[in-house]
Amino acid sequence: MSKPTQDLMYEVPANKKRPSASGLEFIGPLVSSVEETPDPISTVIKGEIPSWITGSFLRNGPGKFEFGESKFIHWFDGMAMMHRFQIKDGQVTYSSRFLQSDSYVQNAEKNRIVVSEFGTLATPDPCKNIFARFFSRFQIPKATDNAGVSFVKYKGDYFVSTETNFMRRIDPVSLETKEKVDWSKYIAINAATAHPHYDREGATYNLGNSYGQKGFFYHILRVPPGDGNNDVADLSGAEILCSIPASDPRKPSYYHSFVMSENYIVFIEQPIKLDLLKFMLYRVAGKSFHKVMTWDPELETIFHVADRHTGQLIKTKYYSSAMFTLHQINAYEDNGYLIMDMCCGDDGNVIGDFTMENLRASGEELDKFFNSLCTNLPRRYVLPLDVKEDEPNDHNLINLPYTTATAVKTVNGVFLSHEDLYNDDLLQYGGLEFPQINYMHYNARPYRYFYACGFGHVFGDSLLKMDLEGKKLKVWRHAGLFPSEPVFVPAPDAKDEDDGVVMSVVITPREKKSSFLLVLDAKSFTELGRAEVPVDIPYGTHGLFNEMS
Repeated sequence: MSKPTQDLMYEVPANKKRPSASGLEFIGPLVSSVEETPDPISTVIKGEIPSWITGSFLRNGPGKFEFGESKFIHWFDGMAMMHRFQIKDGQVTYSSRFLQSDSYVQNAEKNRIVVSEFGTLATPDPCKNIFARFFSRFQIPKATDNAGVSFVKYKGDYFVSTETNFMRRIDPVSLETKEKVDWSKYIAINAATAHPHYDREGATYNLGNSYGQKGFFYHILRVPPGDGNNDVADLSGAEILCSIPASDPRKPSYYHSFVMSENYIVFIEQPIKLDLLKFMLYRVAGKSFHKVMTWDPELETIFHVADRHTGQLIKTKYYSSAMFTLHQINAYEDNGYLIMDMCCGDDGNVIGDFTMENLRASGEELDKFFNSLCTNLPRRYVLPLDVKEDEPNDHNLINLPYTTATAVKTVNGVFLSHEDLYNDDLLQYGGLEFPQINYMHYNARPYRYFYACGFGHVFGDSLLKMDLEGKKLKVWRHAGLFPSEPVFVPAPDAKDEDDGVVMSVVITPREKKSSFLLVLDAKSFTELGRAEVPVDIPYGTHGLFNEMS
């Protein structure tokens, strides 16, 4: 890998890590199975929920971790549970339902795990004879439809999604499970992410993949707008805008999301690799899916840039030192540059580590697990969009006054070094993840603020507001409370970017049935009110605010 010469002033910033922790609080109750609450129940309001908030806060995540005597191994494997906080006139009701996926139904019917998940391999049916059990190991298991990562929208309809080719359409009011949707019936892909992007015309963009005789490809997808008045799921008109061949067709990269600006989409090919041969054999070997993923820090990270309107790939190769990213913050264009902000880490082994055993550890074992995790921190990469062939090597191509990120032309392309989007005070909060912005008005545009969870524990234990002017933090943090991904809701008469509220579901391992919906004033980052829920809620993943219901 060709990097800029060592005497340049724009070296890769040194990796930083949060302080080591000891005596961490036991969080086992946050990953314990709970009962669903299908009929809306009242909550107890403390403080004040602004009367202008009308809609529902929808959340997703694992909520059941065993069937009978068989238990899921990885946190990602828990059965999807959907949550709805309905907000109107300062009052809040709560309801929840398990997604009635094929996986859930089949597991429930057998009262054991019969569908393989990310980190749990379903065992052969003990009722089969020895030969049938033996040969069942040579059948590649079907992808799960346990869509427990996020809520997404296509053509105005709501779906829950994971990282396979299956989604489920959902009634966003009753949380009723509707029909199962197979991406491959509409478009030639094997899987799609649970983190699509939306343009201002209502179209949805996503990233998928396919593999076959011609190799492994990453695909940028577009689904046209719709009005949401569909009797059945409708992804018709979905198209592949661009196909990107994997750098190593035998070991493609894992990805969780992607970057979108006004005119460009960026796929980040990172050194978390999926060994396809092991993948094909993993059931024979008795290994779960997460065991065939490896982190290779010797490899470079490649940024593939495509025109969002034409699908044309930019020929310039942009690359950086090894890093991994799960979630992007925002991206926008400025004066011929593409600015990309994202949460990044320097150890991609983290994904496989979130086993139930680790999450339910206590004492020194929990401290050891937490201290082994890498610190995810916000970074900015800047890509010059028009790199001329006669541009000399080994000098910085970026000429923007507000960033220290660099892009240096080399014999192999353009080598990127990032700017840290934080001051050292962030480290005491453990770095950050689950970033959110004022998406409705500022996605793909220059912006100033983002919101996230601070990770001073294995799960988020604080809420953070980052002001990029000076990289100043505002913090909501209380001992024993674990907030979910913050979601920003703009005020109807908003004049400033941070006019609105930030919502988060807060849970605690200290006391049962003591979860609450927290509403913060986004500008001051102080509490306006909370809605206390008299049921247990497990730690979840992602959600959104639906102002229509």
